[in-house]
Amino acid sequence: MPTDRSLALLRAYESPNVTFIAADGSWPIVWERARGVTVWDTAGRRYLDLTAAFGVAAAGHANPSVLRAAQRQARRLLHAMGDVHPHARKAELARELSRLTFERWGRHATQSTQIPPRSGKTIFGNSGFEAVEAALKTALLATGKPGVVAFEGAYHGLGYGALNATHREFFRSPFRPQLRDFAQFVPFPTTPTEIDQVERTLDRSFKRRAIGAVLVEPVQGRGGIRVPPVQFLPLLRRFCDAHHALLILDEIYTGFGRTGRWFACEHARVIPDVVCLGKALTGGFPLSAAVGRADLMDAAWPRSTGEAIHTSTFLGHPVGCAMALAQIRELRARRLVPRSAQLGRFLLARLATLRCPNTVRASVRGLGLMAGLDLRRSDGAPATDLAQTLVRRLLERGFIVLPEGEHGNVIGFTPPLTIGERQLGQAVDALQEALASG
Repeated sequence: MPTDRSLALLRAYESPNVTFIAADGSWPIVWERARGVTVWDTAGRRYLDLTAAFGVAAAGHANPSVLRAAQRQARRLLHAMGDVHPHARKAELARELSRLTFERWGRHATQSTQIPPRSGKTIFGNSGFEAVEAALKTALLATGKPGVVAFEGAYHGLGYGALNATHREFFRSPFRPQLRDFAQFVPFPTTPTEIDQVERTLDRSFKRRAIGAVLVEPVQGRGGIRVPPVQFLPLLRRFCDAHHALLILDEIYTGFGRTGRWFACEHARVIPDVVCLGKALTGGFPLSAAVGRADLMDAAWPRSTGEAIHTSTFLGHPVGCAMALAQIRELRARRLVPRSAQLGRFLLARLATLRCPNTVRASVRGLGLMAGLDLRRSDGAPATDLAQTLVRRLLERGFIVLPEGEHGNVIGFTPPLTIGERQLGQAVDALQEALASG
């Protein structure tokens, strides 16, 4: 189907708030197929994907092993019955997620007051925000305290529960009359000098309200690839331990090797009480998971007597679970997690060599293959227009990137972990050409 036909159908039949379609036809492209790090549109043009499709395709688009697992499962069992009559792949994936998180973390625990967990237990969902909401429900059941500390710049999804903890007013303000507003927002630090302010604000928050959970992204993705100092997560762990609150880490974006570790919390050696997973979990199927300490989950959630108080029709979908098991095997077998760390260092070094116009200040930040180029005018204001222009120019040159941050002035790089140095270098060279073209 030609691109213009597809966009005409979307204009006619999709809600107008979903897909932005530029009047001049320059945006968007319509994807036809994708393989590895490459995307082709319906006009046959080829692109290098520097987004991994929102971080999903960690082991590459249409990874052959993941694809075969999906095909085998679809032929054998396409759908089961969620919380009633389960299927084998769901049980296997729950065990694998326990091994990959709490069992592995417990072997290397160095934390202060927390007893190293022995295993984890999972609540499956479909989208990332569902994992967040399952974690928030866990916190309320476990502590009886409704308050949640979240952070400025946070993005935890747009379902009504998660939206309470998503900071950006663009998403919240249209629906504020229906929001519970149980979250209190605290500054998200990006330098060590900000830690003291965060500590003071946290202290006030815990004294002022009954806080049952601290919910945080170890690295803010949509907030602009914001990397906190290494002292940040240990500080949150200490507060949660002292006040009997749960530390919930939203690793939906940062998980499965994105930052050069299996999970970003490992950079600070902090073990959460619940970790939220999604995106790269399956490599291309809607599946998410909230994985909590087994003792916590057993104490918080009542044992089912035939009716679950948190469930859904497609809970732990067979195809998604089969793909997730294959995706985890691929990440291990191809050593894509250490590869992300190595390539991330290369990418940050190359981005640091970019030459910008005199009227623009650029700064580079990131962990692993989660990098951002922050563009600002000489007066420090976000250079939103320039960032948007560069994103379009790169698309014209065959490179897919996206703007991040509240003001859209951060160009994000979250490619498949299978990308090579040469391809990353080509992308940076194209960005330099786009910057130089005025």
